[in-house]
Formats: sequence, C-alpha cells, structure tokens
Amino acid sequence: MSKPAPRTRRAKLGVVRRTERLTPHMIRVVLSCDEFTGNGNTDMYVKLLFPQPGVEYPDPLDLGLVREQYPSEQWPTMRTYTVRNWDEAAQELTIDFVHHGDEGVAGPWAANAQPGDKLWFNGPGGAYAPDEAADWHLLVGDESALPAIGATIEALPAGARATVLLEVEDESEQQKFDGPGDVDLTWFHRAGADRARGDRLVEAVEALEFPAGDVQAFVHGEAGFVLRIRRNLFATRGLPRDRVSLSGYWRLGKNEDGWQAEKAETARKEREAAGA
Repeated sequence: MSKPAPRTRRAKLGVVRRTERLTPHMIRVVLSCDEFTGNGNTDMYVKLLFPQPGVEYPDPLDLGLVREQYPSEQWPTMRTYTVRNWDEAAQELTIDFVHHGDEGVAGPWAANAQPGDKLWFNGPGGAYAPDEAADWHLLVGDESALPAIGATIEALPAGARATVLLEVEDESEQQKFDGPGDVDLTWFHRAGADRARGDRLVEAVEALEFPAGDVQAFVHGEAGFVLRIRRNLFATRGLPRDRVSLSGYWRLGKNEDGWQAEKAETARKEREAAGA
C-alpha cells in the first residue's frame, strides 16, 4: 500500500518593508505580502511562524510537510498576533509587537527586524467587527488588545458611540487612535498603582452606568481580568452572548504554548462535563 501524500499547509510570506517604535514597548512592523486577503474583521489575526535556529525548512514553508517530516522540536514556533491594518492597495500588512527585551520570541524578532527580512505566517482568522446597528460599543483591553481596539475605533462609522477602557504600564505606552466615531477613551496605568493587573479595568466596568440601548462589547487581554469582566457582563448585566466578544489573549506567567494547552484542557473538561 502506498504511503498517503503529506497534508500540505503552505504558509504565506511577508517581507519586512519598514519598522517603527510606537512606544517604549510597542514596535510596528509593516510587511509586504501579495498573497494575503483580509476578512473584514477588526480582530483579524495571523499565526506567525518563527524558525528554530539552525534548521533548514522547505521554501515555500509548508507546515504540513514540516510536521510530517521533521521531529517536533524542529517545528517552527507559532505565535498569534492581531493584524493592526491591512492595506489592500499597497499590499501592506501591519502588525504591532509588544517588546520586553529578550523575553519571548516575537518581540525580539520585531526589535531586530530589517527591511527584506522574511516572515512566514498562516491565516487570517478573526470573528469580530463593530456592528453599525449597535446603539453603543464597549471596548476593554490591555496592551495585547490595542491593535484590535485601535482597528475597531478607526472602523466605527461617523457618530457611533464607544466607551473605551485601556490599561498600559504608564503614560508613555499610550497611543493615539483616529476615527469619526464619538469615542470616550480612558487610560489606566499600572505603574505606581495600588492595584493588581486588570483590577482597575474590572472596577471601571463594574461601576460603568450602561446607556440605554443595544451594546456590543469587545473585552480582550490577560485572561484573569477578562474572566472577571465576563461574569459582570453575563451574570450581573445579562448581556446576550452574541453581543459580546471575549478572549483571554494570554495568561500571566505562561507563554502562548502553555496558555493554549491550558485552554484546550479546560475545553476538554467542559465537553466531558456537558456529556456526563
């Protein structure tokens, strides 16, 4: 019996055009990519593939072939990043990276990226965009959610109301977002505060007097505060599930591999409990 053909998963190629240091800990990388197609979502994301040192991969990179032909320790490291902007006319893909020195994989890559460098990736995914029919929007997040929230603010139609609550380390990490919407934006700073990460976001949501009408909410960032706000929106305020986009982009103390494994295990237990 002949061996089945390997399952192909050819990655897309981005080539660095330019980089920009937006804030002390945020780096913007603009990639040229002539094989990307956007999906219209403001939380659109891609799976970036970082090669293991010293390993030669097929060109073009095909993750299906790599996983069939290479030992797992030689597979590229995968990291999920939100697309800050996709310019169809210019074929430019913009991704913002949080950078904390030598920590992690993606941040150091972005800090050292030079024009002409290659970056393979899969995607896009994503499922959220601001609904023009909503009476108002609630956007809550930390640094990891800034790209999606920034894209959302810019996508709001003229006059659309939005309450935006954002937490960053200090004033130097704040960014400016442009758009025609009626946006009420509040920044919270961790530096010098007597609160744990995310506490002030949770308190602000709990204290917020919701305007009348249909609200569409987007709450993303560190999993701990996202879970607490989830309880408030669903259990306390009774918002419909289909009007809320929630995701723990990351978990304090875990890298993406560990956090994804934890989420997968939690989902497995929930499925088992539902079937019991």
